[in-house]
Amino acid sequence: MTINRVGSMITLFFTPGPVHDYASAKTSDTALFARFFHELLERGIYFPPAQYEAAFVSLAHTEGDIDATVRAAGEIFRELRA
Repeated sequence: MTINRVGSMITLFFTPGPVHDYASAKTSDTALFARFFHELLERGIYFPPAQYEAAFVSLAHTEGDIDATVRAAGEIFRELRA
């Protein structure tokens, strides 16, 4: 997985390498991203449903929101690796 970020916008790509253009973005495992998205949703974390959309962090997010998201993502990554 690679994470691209500009300011408060982030996008996760399930790819074998960095994403720097459309061609490298197209190497993404969108089925794996879909599993990740649905696992987050089951945990009450609302993330962009398509890999080519950006997530945004804003002042509306509390430290607790961010901690819960990081904790949920960590759990899911461990499950996906198993």
